[in-house]
Amino acid sequence: MWAPLWGAFRARYLLPLATGPERSLDTELAEVSRLPVEAFTALTLEALISKNRTSGEPPQDPAGALRRLRLISLRRYDLGLRLIDDAARFRDELLGFLAAFDAALFDKEWRRVRAEVNADARARQRQLRLHGVAAAFDGIGTASDDPPRVIVDKLDHATARLDECTPCILVPSVHGDPHMVVKHVPGYPVVVQYPAMQNAATVSVGQVQRRMAVLADPTRLLICRNILRRPAATAELAARLGMTSPQVSRHLRQLREAGLVLTHREGTAVYYRLNTEAIGRLGPDLLVGLHH
Repeated sequence: MWAPLWGAFRARYLLPLATGPERSLDTELAEVSRLPVEAFTALTLEALISKNRTSGEPPQDPAGALRRLRLISLRRYDLGLRLIDDAARFRDELLGFLAAFDAALFDKEWRRVRAEVNADARARQRQLRLHGVAAAFDGIGTASDDPPRVIVDKLDHATARLDECTPCILVPSVHGDPHMVVKHVPGYPVVVQYPAMQNAATVSVGQVQRRMAVLADPTRLLICRNILRRPAATAELAARLGMTSPQVSRHLRQLREAGLVLTHREGTAVYYRLNTEAIGRLGPDLLVGLHH
């Protein structure tokens, strides 16, 4: 029933509402319960409609919100009706569900993944302390120094200015891969929820385009098929394909730079094998076709 609040858009109050040291789930739920009813209603309608309110824009008109929700889905429309009818009760039921879910499943799962999440957080804190903001966003966004900014690759375009009044909270997740959530709601910290380093399988759109361009070459596809089942060194591949070693080396370099092949050394020889995980993420049909 509550799934629309935890979809791709995500209700703002389901992510940290304030900066500070790690807090318990009970503390965070208490923060949600202390939100003014009007603020809770506005944040919930924004999540249901999947539209952020910009700075200075008035909260969504309930009647207009219901008209939009009816067009989106009956499930969201029903939630909107319940919210507008009695927002306080709606919030109590939602918080009760989250507390029950914690007791049934979340607490156990959090104990399992907590060390991994904390390790990612400590690594980024260290990068921030030693090398600045750009390093802390490594793997999350593209940083530039002039002007200083971080660009996160998302479908919707928006700009958020970070300062003492609007800080940014990075939230690592071991279950979100490959998705990244960016929340920028006026009056609250900007939040970026991203796949933790050890689980991140995400690549930028540009990286996907580069990989596809590399694989558009028939010779490189043939090389991929040859090293899929059995790793090979450059000289062996050249003999198999009737090519010179320099020719094969050039193709392997492009495959390696695109992250499509992996290497290991045995003595003086370097062996190449296909990165099937990266290929599989481009598309299962591609991987199946290479197996044939």
